[in-house]
Amino acid sequence: MNQNRSLWKRVIASVAGLVFAGAAFAHVFPQKQEPGAGASVAAPSQVKITFDGPLEPAFSSLTVTNAVGTQVNAAKSVVDAHQPDVITVALSPLQAGRYTVHWVAVASDGHRTHGDYAFEVK
Repeated sequence: MNQNRSLWKRVIASVAGLVFAGAAFAHVFPQKQEPGAGASVAAPSQVKITFDGPLEPAFSSLTVTNAVGTQVNAAKSVVDAHQPDVITVALSPLQAGRYTVHWVAVASDGHRTHGDYAFEVK
């Protein structure tokens, strides 16, 4: 009887582990940011973020704001058709100062994550 109970506990623990592991992989998170968080760079022509999974283009976005909160990207962000884990936004020439990237990433299964980070233009 104890052997059956122990077996069931292991089965339940394994199933629960798979369910929670699947839920953890349902969200996408940044793996590489260009320019990077906290970087001090020459004025970039774009911001590019590579995520750890494919994005849903219709619901994922990047915006860039200056130190007073004004959006500085005139173009809409784009998810790369050939690399669906990459999103970019083109930038007009930036003046020296601090800029904040705001990102929204919706995974292909519909799970949403978001965040922001700052970089500085020399």
